[in-house]
Amino acid sequence: MRVLESAAAALAESSLTVEQREQASSAAHKLAGVLGTFGLDEGTNLAREAENFYSSGAEAGRNASERLAQIPLQLRAMFAARE
Repeated sequence: MRVLESAAAALAESSLTVEQREQASSAAHKLAGVLGTFGLDEGTNLAREAENFYSSGAEAGRNASERLAQIPLQLRAMFAARE
């Protein structure tokens, strides 16, 4: 989760490196798989959304940057609700 948060912060500051992008894509991919294993479809969809962005190499506008910052928050809220 920290990797996704760090990548989103770097993206918002226009300082996201290729290495950070690759790490975020990999972390999101793994997270999507784990969440899918446990039947957490909402979390899987959120992680895939992040993975798709980071793996695409797309440039981010303000909306994408804000959305990617929201994904880890939504995932944390989802986990907290399940406890």
